[in-house]
Amino acid sequence: MNIVVQKFGGTSVRNLECMKQVLEKVLVPYEKGNKVIVVLSAMAGETNRLIDLANEWSEKPDQAEMDSLVSTGEQISVALFAMLLKDRGIKARSLLGFQIPVKTNTAHSRARILDIDRQKIEEYLEKHDILVVAGFQGCTEDRRITTLGRGGSDTSAVALAAAVDADLCEIFTDVPGVFTTDPNICSQARKLDTISYDEMLEMASMGAKVLQIRSVEFAKKYNVKVHVRSTFSDEIGTFVTQEDENMESVLVSGIAYDKDQARVTLAKVKDEPGVSAALFTPLAEAGVLVDMIVQNPSKDGRTDMTFTIPRADLKQTLEIIDSIKDPMGAQEILYDQNVCKVSVIGVGMRNHSGVASRAFQALRDENINILMISTSEIKITCLIEEKYTELAIRTLHNTFGLDKSGSDENKL
Repeated sequence: MNIVVQKFGGTSVRNLECMKQVLEKVLVPYEKGNKVIVVLSAMAGETNRLIDLANEWSEKPDQAEMDSLVSTGEQISVALFAMLLKDRGIKARSLLGFQIPVKTNTAHSRARILDIDRQKIEEYLEKHDILVVAGFQGCTEDRRITTLGRGGSDTSAVALAAAVDADLCEIFTDVPGVFTTDPNICSQARKLDTISYDEMLEMASMGAKVLQIRSVEFAKKYNVKVHVRSTFSDEIGTFVTQEDENMESVLVSGIAYDKDQARVTLAKVKDEPGVSAALFTPLAEAGVLVDMIVQNPSKDGRTDMTFTIPRADLKQTLEIIDSIKDPMGAQEILYDQNVCKVSVIGVGMRNHSGVASRAFQALRDENINILMISTSEIKITCLIEEKYTELAIRTLHNTFGLDKSGSDENKL
């Protein structure tokens, strides 16, 4: 059977009028003879309402019970939408994560999918033309409800598409596709027709809100063709797919940024074996995601260690450092929350030099100081003062000619 998976986010299902628009989108592949799996998020604002409710009831809500609570938002969405389909005479039914089941590990609120029962889904599709599945949800081996983290419905959709070898996975959202940068900051941002899995991974890791990073990981691993497009128009969006020669002929695909950052420095720690492990092991065990790391040259047996973390983890990080700083010999702990990461991303950078120098010169010309630098094969990231974020984005976007498709400034 031909199967199309479609995912709709919270703004797409926030009320009856929006759900009727979703219905029209779902009917397109259905009327072409496809079986359709529709993955829905909770209505816009519902998950936040449930979280606030939990915090009102409990000073420190149990994470397993939190998953049980917040997952009800998706249950409401799928039940209501299935009613609309049945009123049209369509053979449809709603499904929750545990009914498939979508099996996950036990990491409540940030669970990872381990397995999806393909045979069970196919049995449902034999009896129904459209399945309406609650995104964001899974269950453990002992049937405890889990959730996949914010944006988890994207991962649900791509994982389901991979499980059933779907012909296409459409991610419908409130934006028309993936842009060269944030159009709210740069009016010249341009919608991309295609973007490679690796580029999209880097964009997502930098805080681009279009796709959850784990959904892109699934798509790349299982070669799922993903189409990001708008619920509120018929415009073709952006295809996330395997890279090809045309993609590699373009030097830079996009400029991404992440303001959710803090910089931490341990000044004059002992420069001896084991010090780095003493710092980063407890941070890893606490689930703190450390990104950029710089260690200064040693002087008199002492060195400075600087790294970046999500801003929300700063308090926990400082508490951990306070408990280990004396054995490390740290003489001072410094931190700065007013920083931002800005990245230049493109698969064409793999085999071409000069991108970094152009980026650095462009920032220098605008008198923007670079605090830290990290690179990968297809990404150059600069940590800068947060107040220069918008200027840096527009400057880099213009430097690489991203406002114009096929610009000579952005070709190998």
